[in-house]
Amino acid sequence: MSALRDEMELREEAIRAHYAAAAAMLAGFDHAPRLARAAEVAPVERSAGIVTGARRFRSTTPGLVTRPTARPDGVQLAARVQAVGGDDLPTPAQAAVLQALRRALAIALALGEAFAEATGLRELKQANLEGRLPEVRRAEFGELLAAESLVVLSVFGNATAFLLAPQAGETTVEIGAVDEVLTDNPSLALYGALWELDQDIALHGTDDARLVATVLAYAEALMEKVRARGEGAARTAAFTGAAWRIEADDLPIAGFAPARKARGSTLVMQFKKPQEVVGNHIAKYQAMRLAKMLMAYDFERKLNPFAELGGFIFTFMGDGAPGTGKTTLIQMMAGLLNEYCKVAGYPFRYQNFGIDNIDSYQGKSGQNAKAFIQNVMDPAVIGFGTVDDIDQIAGKRGDRQSSAGQQEVTAVLMEAFAGANTVVRGNCTFGMFSNFPENVDDALRQRAGARFLVDGPQTREDYIDILALLLGKKHDIPLGSHELFAAQEIKRAVANSFAAHNRPGEAGLAEVFDAVQERIGPLDTLAKLGTYLKAIQEADPRFTGRAIKNITDAVKVRAMDFELPDEWMENPDLFLFKDYATKTAMIADLRRPVTVEMVVQEINRYADSEFRYADKSDEVAIEGAVRDMRRMEEAKRRYGKLRK
Repeated sequence: MSALRDEMELREEAIRAHYAAAAAMLAGFDHAPRLARAAEVAPVERSAGIVTGARRFRSTTPGLVTRPTARPDGVQLAARVQAVGGDDLPTPAQAAVLQALRRALAIALALGEAFAEATGLRELKQANLEGRLPEVRRAEFGELLAAESLVVLSVFGNATAFLLAPQAGETTVEIGAVDEVLTDNPSLALYGALWELDQDIALHGTDDARLVATVLAYAEALMEKVRARGEGAARTAAFTGAAWRIEADDLPIAGFAPARKARGSTLVMQFKKPQEVVGNHIAKYQAMRLAKMLMAYDFERKLNPFAELGGFIFTFMGDGAPGTGKTTLIQMMAGLLNEYCKVAGYPFRYQNFGIDNIDSYQGKSGQNAKAFIQNVMDPAVIGFGTVDDIDQIAGKRGDRQSSAGQQEVTAVLMEAFAGANTVVRGNCTFGMFSNFPENVDDALRQRAGARFLVDGPQTREDYIDILALLLGKKHDIPLGSHELFAAQEIKRAVANSFAAHNRPGEAGLAEVFDAVQERIGPLDTLAKLGTYLKAIQEADPRFTGRAIKNITDAVKVRAMDFELPDEWMENPDLFLFKDYATKTAMIADLRRPVTVEMVVQEINRYADSEFRYADKSDEVAIEGAVRDMRRMEEAKRRYGKLRK
């Protein structure tokens, strides 16, 4: 993909000029920690007479291996990496780690130099060396040195994580917080970072897989720590307000934000075709349309025309009883996106956040959730993230039965889906699925912009179709009087499904609907629609302004109630590879007008789901109270027996 127009290229010769300095740092230096405490780690085993930075050699001469060649507090990171595993020859993983570290250090030093040039720090450094730095500028000098230190640390961590991402496996390592973040000057800052990384590798890098995982974990933790420090730091505007690109690595650097390697995920799930999904007509239709919407994303502009025009579904929730087809819908949508991206040559990333991501370690569940969000939202990929059984994963606030980890996940998801810093580019979507949506925190559930009732097969025709589908063709049973899969014809089925929402389905909402219509007549004006919404809010106080936004978003989606032609997906030149303005115009031409009928249907559809959740939630609470009362009565009865 081409670079953004406002990016500045960090020249390759400027980076390579720092290779020697980077290699020297990896070979060895002395550092006395200031903020962190040194762990009890074994010294790097080295032989006498071997120069610093060379491959470790195990001598067979007694006594030679114990002779020190460096001071005990010296950091020899290259030797540390090469000592992992105990092999005498370097492994590809070790070579990749050292190459990534050297390259990342050189990039960090080069960008620090560019920062110094842009801020005037270079001249201040020269004046300080020559003893002619004015006293009035010493405070400025100190602030700029601290800012440059944060810049090189951020870029070092960013580049390391980016360059080493292709080596990442399934192994993970928990290293804890990064402490040795020094801001006296850039060199000392990097010494502190490499010292702490050396400590972590010594503690956790027992083999190649854990070595890579340790370096990646440290890089992520360093970026997070520096980002938090950088947000309140002085004189960082020259870094945060600009963007660079390292062309040779295709590495973008935009302030303290991490750059994610544009790698797609290799999917091993069993995909489903749309015709293999029986029933769930609206949910299936919305999923098919959303898959094509995502493909309209423009990688150069980092924006989707649907997100700009309105009608893009960033978050949705699918709820229904067990066995109604929620997993099948996920398999269908992921399969469609996978195929579309293969044709277009786009990187596709699917990730599920499951119960195994809830960790007993304090803060780890939140970190896992943040990593999940960041991976899916990576603007360099088409992303699809799912949270299956969200009622078990995200805890209700104030619920004593929810673990600390579940509460952390709830907070992260709420901030990510509709927080102050949420940016919807239109390259990804998140689906939350639950058998018991009434157990999901109200505020989190309301952040689902679209609702899919996954109720499975409903009609006689649906049950015939699903029976024929699951039996397959290896039988001689006649079909009988039935047109196979005719009921699953998507346009007709969806039209019938939407028409069913001309009137509410839930009894409590139907009473409100009838009462309002009896009082003011048909809902054919904005004033009457607003009256209906107010009546719903009086019946259910949880029906707030966020609910209205979700309804209007759903109406905008209905205005985009068209399916991008299949040939546009099959031949990318027809649409996908067009420039952003052309794609926007092509989509705008297909847009439908908003009607009163659409608004009424979407109000009823959304409100039905809220009333359904409320009724279930109340019923669950009542059942729980009844169980508690029964237990207490039984306890009293047994206690009475004991006293006799």
